[in-house]
Amino acid sequence: MNSNQLQHQVLYMRRSLFDQGYLDSEQLIQLEDLQDDANPNFVEEVVSLFYSDSARLIQNIEQTLSNRPVDFSRLDDILHQFKGSCSSIGAKKVKDACSQFREYCNAGNAEGCSRSFQLIKQEYETLRRRLESYFQMVKQAKAA
Repeated sequence: MNSNQLQHQVLYMRRSLFDQGYLDSEQLIQLEDLQDDANPNFVEEVVSLFYSDSARLIQNIEQTLSNRPVDFSRLDDILHQFKGSCSSIGAKKVKDACSQFREYCNAGNAEGCSRSFQLIKQEYETLRRRLESYFQMVKQAKAA
């Protein structure tokens, strides 16, 4: 692909992340505004930090869900952190799934929490794959 085609593909991928509800456009634009020549990979670095932190939080959720009795207060605290992390990069679908999970926590519904957690992991992995592809395409477009 030539440079123009790559740029077009980057814009298309970015728009699809917004249109399909994976990312909040306003939040991503705010992050992009912080990116400059001194830190040209700022957005990718922030997303990478999100994934590092999220992996830890997901592991904590899994551990807490496996304990009996389920500590719903602890789950809610972890979900609050995770939801905040999602908001920081605009991970809209994951954040929405966290909100649903927290409702089940507040209701003391372990089964609902488990189902919601599966949705969180699914949305999280989908977003991770989509963003990896997007950032790879951005790098190719910059190199062209």
